[in-house]
Amino acid sequence: MRLEARIEQLEPIPLAADIACDRGELLALVGPSGSGKSTILRCLAGLHRPAGGYVRCGGQAWFDAAGGVDISPQQRRVGFVFQHYALFPHMSALANVMVALGHLPASEREAKAREWLARVNLEGLDARHPGQLSGGQQQRVAIARALAREPQVLLLDEPFSAVDQVTRRKLLRQLIQLRRSLDIPIILVTHDLEEASLLADRMTVLHHGRTLQTASPAQMLAQPVSALVARLTDQPNLFVGKVLRHCPETDTTEIEWQGQLLLAPHTPVFAQGDAICWVVPAEGVVLVREDQQRRENTVLARVAESLAWRGHASITAHVGGRRDAALSFAIGASVAVRRGIVPGAEVPLQLQKSAIRLLPSDSAVIAQMRMPDDALR
Repeated sequence: MRLEARIEQLEPIPLAADIACDRGELLALVGPSGSGKSTILRCLAGLHRPAGGYVRCGGQAWFDAAGGVDISPQQRRVGFVFQHYALFPHMSALANVMVALGHLPASEREAKAREWLARVNLEGLDARHPGQLSGGQQQRVAIARALAREPQVLLLDEPFSAVDQVTRRKLLRQLIQLRRSLDIPIILVTHDLEEASLLADRMTVLHHGRTLQTASPAQMLAQPVSALVARLTDQPNLFVGKVLRHCPETDTTEIEWQGQLLLAPHTPVFAQGDAICWVVPAEGVVLVREDQQRRENTVLARVAESLAWRGHASITAHVGGRRDAALSFAIGASVAVRRGIVPGAEVPLQLQKSAIRLLPSDSAVIAQMRMPDDALR
């Protein structure tokens, strides 16, 4: 079972998005508010008709603008968990789940609904109404109801946004366990990149209704295709530089940044003298050991911030005292204490050559990078 879609429209939200999700796979749609994520889910479910494109599931056309096909939501067999759950307030948890079991004989519905409530760990709460349940419990009723339809596709629209952080982490763990038994495509809309990274096999980044990149979370962070993707996935170490020369014999491209020479993987698509953006993930910024000789791509930076949490320290350090040259990285909290890494301390950092990625220059992204912090709020 594979879900494929091309969604096209000019208004009310412009869309030119390509979506594909295989059975047993979870695809996360991420992007800023207004990028069309929830509208795409509604198009997949048949709750919104786009101007053009198609939606296919398991080879069956659910929607095809060119062919005049538009199957109703009831015929699409989609399980949909809405942002605020959309439970019937006058009905018990059991009755809410039974609503989705119309495809079964009436005599079997109650037992099946209880089975689904048990699968989401809600045994004994079947008689409670939504107003008597916590936010996390309501969310689990909504998931049970969505899955009780025996859907071909499960759609999740910001399912954890209405609960606190502690409850969210519990629900994430439960969803991770539950999805192991689901052999259907699952599409998740979320603003939370950590949530997407924990749950998703692949992520699709959207901006102004356009698909920018689809990749695994690890690949997305290590190999963004553009500065805009790096910005939208909240990669902190995104900078502007200039190509100095290419050295194919050493698989190296030399760039200039803040008056310093840096070595990056050979990227001949850029010409000598080109302005470029470049990015290095936090994992590619390494604190040089006290007894270690200075190696390639070593810079000195002054610590501006050190935040310790659960055994780790997140560090921000400015190269050359410049706020637009702030490197972010993480180390063990004990290492930070031992090395005296506190605000004001100067530290040697190595930018791992293999982790640096050169990207085309993007004037809009560069303008955002140069805004004062308060202008971004």
